[in-house]
Amino acid sequence: MAGRKPGNANKRIRKRSSLARVKSNYFDYSLLFIILFLVAFGLVMVFSTSSYTAELKQQSATYYLKRQGAFALLGIVVMLLVARIDYHWWKKWSLLMMYGVIGLLVLVLILGAASHGAVRWIQIGPLQFQPSEVAKIVIIIFTSHMATIRAARIGDFKIMAKVMVLPMVAVALIAKENLSTGIICAAITLMIVFVTSPKVKQFLMMGIVVVIIMVFFLMIATYRVERIKIWLDPEKYEKGYQTLQSLYAIGSGGIFGKGLGQSIQKLGFIPESHNDMIFSVICEELGLFGAACVVAIFILLIWRCVMIAMSAPDLFGALIVVGVITHIAVQVLVNIAVVTNSIPPTGVPLPFISYGGTALCGLLIEMGLVLSVARQIRIPKEY
Repeated sequence: MAGRKPGNANKRIRKRSSLARVKSNYFDYSLLFIILFLVAFGLVMVFSTSSYTAELKQQSATYYLKRQGAFALLGIVVMLLVARIDYHWWKKWSLLMMYGVIGLLVLVLILGAASHGAVRWIQIGPLQFQPSEVAKIVIIIFTSHMATIRAARIGDFKIMAKVMVLPMVAVALIAKENLSTGIICAAITLMIVFVTSPKVKQFLMMGIVVVIIMVFFLMIATYRVERIKIWLDPEKYEKGYQTLQSLYAIGSGGIFGKGLGQSIQKLGFIPESHNDMIFSVICEELGLFGAACVVAIFILLIWRCVMIAMSAPDLFGALIVVGVITHIAVQVLVNIAVVTNSIPPTGVPLPFISYGGTALCGLLIEMGLVLSVARQIRIPKEY
């Protein structure tokens, strides 16, 4: 009898270990707090930057704030609903969603509504939305699913091409009218494949092909070549006005800024300062210190997502989070680089902060997917 006690004890330990790794009720409240903070800060900055323009154009200083607030509330509700859905559920719909998004992107080219000289929206009555924002979510889910299925053989170039072919069709359709968003979607696809694939050479080859395609789209549109010239010498061109005013705003803010709501450049000098150029007004009102704090919050958000990706219960969940990380990181980098004239000017909003209902809702749905992955992290209990 004495000889059997250690075996029984080991069985009990193994049983406890298996019971400890059951599905937990874990919820990442720290990530939720960061998201809500960014959304709230975005609403404050949208009001600060748009109140003057809204008063002139809409006879209501809170016009843009109310619209963005409504989308924020809708987005948060949808985010929490998505967070409660098992992220594996999206697998069975990923192919259908991919075909649906490609159909919407084709529809944009045929019947899309134009704004600021670009055809990127679909108009349904009084509502407008950008299919490219929906495409980001679908590309993340579809590419993650396909990469998971093909993970064992994704080192084969043909298999890698099969994983990427439909996302790249969507990227090409987006890049036709919106090269910057096309680059972001291409980066999402490439990063998911890079994390899955063990062969770096094939990834580099695919990256080179994507760069060649993007250069092609750059050269076929004369206005894109003109943007490069404006970037190199903004004082020489009339369209360099926005870039110069953005740099004036950043420089005049100093270390601690002029104070919230005290921006001068937002008073018509920076066109639609509540959109893509909102970071320049943040620098003017809150200074270098405030801008650094905003960047630090984004770094904290990305770090938290990295921790979730590393702890994800399976490859599919990890790749979803990798796709979301890539989207946010690339978009933040591109937006700040444009505002500081580090790269040619292009229309990319600052995530969670710039005005735009479709973009905000899309980001919050992506964060709902991340929270869904986090909810299934298995945490062993200690005895």
